[in-house]
Amino acid sequence: MGDGSPEVKKKTKKAAAKRFRLTGTGRVRRRKAYKSHILTKKTAKRKRHLRKGAIASHADERRLRDLLTA
Repeated sequence: MGDGSPEVKKKTKKAAAKRFRLTGTGRVRRRKAYKSHILTKKTAKRKRHLRKGAIASHADERRLRDLLTA
């Protein structure tokens, strides 16, 4: 920027940082939905499977990575 104005620093989107993490290989890790409330009607098997994290889809990955590494 040759006009003397300082370059603006990019900030991480804190809302995304609280919900997603990058893996060592650069993929985006996320939590599964439907595990926060109204758990009594869900089976133990369903809740157990929801405990495990998941990898974000390829369609969302680039957008999420931009939010996390801005």
